[in-house]
Amino acid sequence: MEKNQKTKVKGVNSSSMIMLACLALAIAIYYFIFGNPSNFVNNDPNNHPLDGNLLGTIYKGGFIVPLIQTLLLTVLALSVERFIAIKKAEGKGNLTVFVHEINGALSAGDIKGAKEICAKQEGSVANVVSSALTKYEQVEQDSVMSKEQKILAIQKEIEEATALELPMLSQNLPIIATITTLGTLMGLLGTVIGMIRSFASLAGAGGTDSIALSQGISEALINTAFGIATGALAVVSYNYFTSRIDSVTYCIDEVGFSIVNTYAASHK
Repeated sequence: MEKNQKTKVKGVNSSSMIMLACLALAIAIYYFIFGNPSNFVNNDPNNHPLDGNLLGTIYKGGFIVPLIQTLLLTVLALSVERFIAIKKAEGKGNLTVFVHEINGALSAGDIKGAKEICAKQEGSVANVVSSALTKYEQVEQDSVMSKEQKILAIQKEIEEATALELPMLSQNLPIIATITTLGTLMGLLGTVIGMIRSFASLAGAGGTDSIALSQGISEALINTAFGIATGALAVVSYNYFTSRIDSVTYCIDEVGFSIVNTYAASHK
C-alpha cells in the first residue's frame, strides 16, 4: 500500500467519555424534566403524578430510570458515530455502483480508468482498491517475478490494505452488543425493586400505603418498558451496522477477486 495513504475511518476512541456524558444528561433529564414539580399533585414530586402526566409517571420509576436512560442515550450516540464512520468508509457513491464500474473498467483492461473511479469514490473501500491497482501496475513492470508470484503480491496487497483501512469499522459495536443484554437486565432489576416496594407497602402496619404501592408498581412497569426498549434498539442497531460492515467487506472481496482474475487472464 502507498505509504502516504491514510485511512479515512476514524471513530470515537473514548467511548467511556460518551457514556459519562450520557449519564450526566440522563440525570439532568430525570431530575429537571421528569421530576419537574409541575408534573405532580401540589407541585410535590413525592406525590402522585397528575392524571395522564407521562413524565411524572416515568419519574416514579426510581433511580434505575437514569441508569437505563444512560444505556439508551449511549446506544443512540454510538449508533450515530458508527453511521458516520461506516459512511466514510463506503465513500461518496453507492458501493454497488462503484463495484460495477470497477468491474467494467477491469473487463476493458482500463486500469487507469479504474483508479480514476477510485479517486472519485474516495473512502476506505476505494483506497483498498486503488492500492491493489497500483500494485497491479507495479508487478506488470517487474520482469523478475513469475506470474504466480505477481498474483500472490496483488493478493497480499489487498489483504494488507484491508487490514489497514477497515479495522475501525467494528469499533464500539461490542459496547452496543453488550447493551442489548444489559438494558433488558437493568429493566428487570428495576422491575424487581419496584415489586419489592409494592409488597412492602402491602405488608405495612396500619393498612396499605396507596402512594408507596402505586410508586412501586410504576417503578416496576416503567423500568420494564425502558429496559425492553433499550435492548430492542441496541439489537436493531448492532445487526444493522454488522450488516453494513459485511456489505463493505463483500465489496472489497468481489473487487479483489476481479483484479486478480483480470491479471491472471490477461498475462501469460
